[in-house]
Amino acid sequence: MRMHVVQHVPFEGPAAIAEWAHERGHEVTSSLSMTEEYPSVSAVDFLVVMGGPMDADDDVVSPWLPAERRFVAECIAAGRLVLGVCLGAQIIAQVLGGTVRRCQNREIGWYAVERTPTGAESPLFWAWDDSVVVGQWHGDTFDLPLSMLPAWKSEACENEAFVFDGRVVGIQFHLEWTADALNALMNACEDDLNGGGLYEMTRVQIEDEAPHRLAACRDLLFALLDSMASIGPGLAGEGAL
Repeated sequence: MRMHVVQHVPFEGPAAIAEWAHERGHEVTSSLSMTEEYPSVSAVDFLVVMGGPMDADDDVVSPWLPAERRFVAECIAAGRLVLGVCLGAQIIAQVLGGTVRRCQNREIGWYAVERTPTGAESPLFWAWDDSVVVGQWHGDTFDLPLSMLPAWKSEACENEAFVFDGRVVGIQFHLEWTADALNALMNACEDDLNGGGLYEMTRVQIEDEAPHRLAACRDLLFALLDSMASIGPGLAGEGAL
C-alpha cells in the first residue's frame, strides 16, 4: 500500500505512523503543504494529514491551505483511506462541510477521550476501550456538518474524532508521538507549556507521564491503522462528497 503524508511543519512528522507503515511493508512518501506540490491521487492509497501550529481557517497567513484542501477533497472523493491528525482533522472537517473555531479550553498534555454511541458503531475502534488517554495539543476545534456526529469526545472538547464513509478518520488528538517527536514538538512550541489552563500540563508533567503513555498510544494507533488498512482504498466515486 502506498501512504502519502502531508506535513505542515518539519517538527510534526508522521513518527509512529511511519513506523507502522514500514513494519507492515508499506511505501511512504511525504510532502510539505506550503510547497503546494502533491502526487497524483492515483499514486496514493492512504493519505495522512499531520498537525501543525497554524490555523486551519486562515488562508491569508497560510495561502497554501486552499490547494491542500483541494487535494484532500480529491483523495476523499476517490475513495482513498484518509487520516487527519489535529490540524489535519480540522482540515478534513472543513472539506466535509464543517467549520473550525477556537476551543473554550486548550488541551495540552495527556487527557482522556470517551467513546460516543457513534464511535461504538464504528469497527475502526474495535480494539479501544470506551475511555483512553491520548496526547493532546490544540487550541482550535471543529464543528462537524449536521449529517455527522463525533466518534469520541472529552471533557474539554465535544468533537475529538469522527469517521466519514467508513474510511476517512479525523482525530483531534495525537497517537503518533514517539519520545523524539514529542521532544521536538515541546522544543518548537515551548511557549504553550505554561500549564496555566484547566486542561494544560507543564513540560515536566508531560515528560513524567510520557514513558507509559507513549507506549499505550502506539498500541491504539497501530490498532486503528490496521483496521483502516483492512478495509483498503475504495474505488473512485465511493467517497464522493
